Amino acid sequence: MTFKHSSIRVGSLALIAALTSCTWSSLSAQSTTLTDPPTQVMIPSAVEAGPADLETIIRQGRAFEQEGRWLDALAHYEEATHTYPADEKLKLRRTLAQIHVDLDRRVVDSSYLQMLSTMSESQSKDAFNEVLLKIQSHYVTEPNWQNLTWRGTANLDIALTKKPFQDRYLNSISAAKITAFRHRLRDDVNRRRVATRDEAKEMVYYAARLAQQDLGLNPTVAINEYSCGAIGSLDRYSTYLSGGQLDDVYNQIEGNFVGLGVELKAEENALLIVKVIPEGPAAKAGIMAGDRITAVDGVATDTISSERAAEMLKGEQGSVVSVRINRANAIDRRVQVRRERVEVPCVEQVAIVDREGGVGYFRLTSFQKTTSRDVDAALWELQRKGMQSLIIDLRGNPGGLLTASVEVSDKFLTGGTIVSTRGRSAREDFDYKAHRAGTWRVPLVILVDRDTASASEILAAAIRDHGRGTVIGERSYGKGSVQGIFPLSTARAGVRLTTAKFYSPSGRAISDQGVSPHREVASLETEIQLSSDTPNLNDPVVSAALDTAKQLSLATRNR
Repeated sequence: MTFKHSSIRVGSLALIAALTSCTWSSLSAQSTTLTDPPTQVMIPSAVEAGPADLETIIRQGRAFEQEGRWLDALAHYEEATHTYPADEKLKLRRTLAQIHVDLDRRVVDSSYLQMLSTMSESQSKDAFNEVLLKIQSHYVTEPNWQNLTWRGTANLDIALTKKPFQDRYLNSISAAKITAFRHRLRDDVNRRRVATRDEAKEMVYYAARLAQQDLGLNPTVAINEYSCGAIGSLDRYSTYLSGGQLDDVYNQIEGNFVGLGVELKAEENALLIVKVIPEGPAAKAGIMAGDRITAVDGVATDTISSERAAEMLKGEQGSVVSVRINRANAIDRRVQVRRERVEVPCVEQVAIVDREGGVGYFRLTSFQKTTSRDVDAALWELQRKGMQSLIIDLRGNPGGLLTASVEVSDKFLTGGTIVSTRGRSAREDFDYKAHRAGTWRVPLVILVDRDTASASEILAAAIRDHGRGTVIGERSYGKGSVQGIFPLSTARAGVRLTTAKFYSPSGRAISDQGVSPHREVASLETEIQLSSDTPNLNDPVVSAALDTAKQLSLATRNR
């Protein structure tokens, strides 16, 4: 599945909160550094672009909140922050929506629930301490321990209002008792001064004891809400990862996963299939883009949340899931799909799109371990077919491994800096350089849009700053930070932490700035991709790129 803001292809359909991108850089036994959301995500249902008036934006967002449509609210506020990045009220609404989305995900995340069921209070304390240590050691700035604990209290406070949470952990507790304890959280717990890591631990353990005393809540559940809240307080790209999500991270880095091989979009009463990966299990079962899943294993999707429906699609390799498929102008049918390992293509639509001009094209959808190899294969294929110029389409690319984006950039640059990273720790400071050997000199056109993020912005900025090609489309997302993935030794879980910021060859910060195109052209709004074989030549961005590329091809031949 994918997010509208983060088109990562997945198939086992776990939810992650956020319309975010992050950047990965290196692999080690301790951590993995990234540049985009390396987890499985699902597109929230369609949200109209908000108007310029901030009060109207907030009012529309509150309407989503009142209906319990937290994914829609989050998408709405994320979109609005591009227009009003400094507005504190908007940031607060976005944070609230994020907490709700995270909570809704955790309550149906089987790996997270399994961890809670087997974890003792002592183990949960050890895990919380490890989370704080990783923040202290690796986060890009000095942590604010007060803010970390405040966010954890907000997590627990909101969790207590959620019916699925109440049903699971507080089934015999009256609403009056829950309300009284929530007041105690605000009036007692949150008033405690927290200036150090040790004081943060003391406050959290105190809150967990109160929750056990007043509500009978398992301290492990409360402490883990504080673990999740501590990471979530740092920035929009730092996140607590359940065991299942951590597995998804590494699967995406490798470029494969176990699942159905589809991208999904949450609708009010169904899951819309946005794209089907060729040769994947869903494709072999006859499922097509545009189909809607209306039931999973006999449970109608209009009776459960989209998060729960997505979670039910997950399963072990070789297991079978039954889905009811609704297709326009056809009778609903039940389809049995076997979950299998799916190879995720990161290079698509490799083609010569203008034979006379020798214009080559390919779409780069993410940066993973196989990306450099796959780009090489695409380049040589196009070269054999007479490529004279090249269009690389980065629209919708959320990023991925930083090293992969550096390797791809290096294929087109003869020298100089590709990207620089700077962090709180000197070990995060590095200048990545291009090498002359193996450089392709073909004229370049790079396509970007507002969903081009992170590692893909590294490539676009490097090409732009070095004057190596023409950038066409919309200003990119502006996600200029590097994340590390750190597994926990004390629990089957992990954390994603921002460890550095990255800068273009000219020294420009990408965060909140993005990469500006040489020529601005708006993309078509296409959610369902009925074919991934060839690009849409009627797309105004592709059309503009084709004109530019043909001119570059002609200029090259006339030299």
